[in-house]
Parts: sequence; C-alpha cells; structure tokens
Amino acid sequence: MTGTRMSGSHSFATTGAPLERAKAAVVLLHGRGAAAESMFGLADVFEQPDIAYCAPQAPGGSWYPYSFLAAIERNEPHLSSSLARCGAAVSWLEGFRFNAQQIALLGFSQGGCLALEFAARNARCYGAVIGLSAGLIGPDETPRDYPGSLAGTPVFLGCSDIDPHIPVERVRESSRVLSALGGNVIEKIYPRMGHEINDDEVDRVRRILSRLVAAS
Repeated sequence: MTGTRMSGSHSFATTGAPLERAKAAVVLLHGRGAAAESMFGLADVFEQPDIAYCAPQAPGGSWYPYSFLAAIERNEPHLSSSLARCGAAVSWLEGFRFNAQQIALLGFSQGGCLALEFAARNARCYGAVIGLSAGLIGPDETPRDYPGSLAGTPVFLGCSDIDPHIPVERVRESSRVLSALGGNVIEKIYPRMGHEINDDEVDRVRRILSRLVAAS
C-alpha cells in the first residue's frame, strides 16, 4: 500500500507491507533529480511482501548540490541536512516498533552515497546496508576515522568498472572502510555496465532482504 507519512517536519513516501504487520523495513534513498516514489519500482521487483518501504524526498530532488567527490564543505549545509533526514527516517521506523537490526538502508547513485555515509557516521548493527552505484562521500584522502561498529551488518556494494559518476577505486575504498567498521561486506564490480542496476544486483538484494525477513 502506497502513501505518505509525516514525522515532525519530515514526510516519507511509503509502500509495501503495512507498517503494522511488516517484519522488516527498508529506507530507500533516490538518486539525483529523482523523486522518492521513483524507488518503488525496486520495491516491486524485490518481491518481499513482509517488508515496509520508507522513502524520504530530497529537497529539489538532490541530497547535496555537487559531486560526492567534492570537498565536504562545498556540499554543506545540504549534506548534513540530508544525513539528518535519513536519520529521521530511521528514528521514525524505530518509533514505530522496528529495531535497527530490522531496518535496511538502500540507495542508488547519490542516494546510495548518502546511505553509505550515514551508515558509516552512525555505525551500529543494521539489517543491511546496500549501495548501488555508490561510494563514501568526500574527496580523496578524506579521513575515514568513523566511530562505532557495524557489528556484522550485511553490506552490499554493486557498481560498474566504467561508471561515469562513481570511480571504481572509491567503491573499493568504501568496501575497505565498511569492512574495518565491522560490516560483512560483499563488493561486486560489473564489467562495462555503466550507471544502472542490473539483474544480478536485484537478485543479491532480494536474497539479503529475504534473510532479513527470516531473521526478524
């Protein structure tokens, strides 16, 4: 069932299982220039009837104005605001009765970068963290001394080796950092795919979410 929910000043588009009976929840973070509801097509193909999906909307369609590789300060205050918006979605779901281990963070492109950065800055055991065509935010040599621990959180990073927006080395660095934080990271680099989501990624995410439901 698709709808819109409010939490304070934040609104979230929702779909999937009713929150009252869902066994797990996924925060969906859209790409640049898209709408929250644009992620609902993925929710359909994941085929998980016991999962509720919550999708925040980026103001103006973008979580931050410049490339995720730009200096952090260039993307402020938008980046901090967007991280807070992601946190508000997680807190809203927790207030609705889900614990962090029942909540997955999933984003594509700019939204995937936001999901990974939020998880790294707010590390704890989540149900899953999934970045599709994504990497941690900031220029090369950004300090990655994040506090906390992902404590075995399943993490999946999928990207092309020729993605025009996401350098493959940033994906690999993100894998190393999230592994060091205690994530159980699977990284998959797809030859010559471009900036998109393929069937193998969908299948892998479907399996991750199926295990999340079973564990819940």
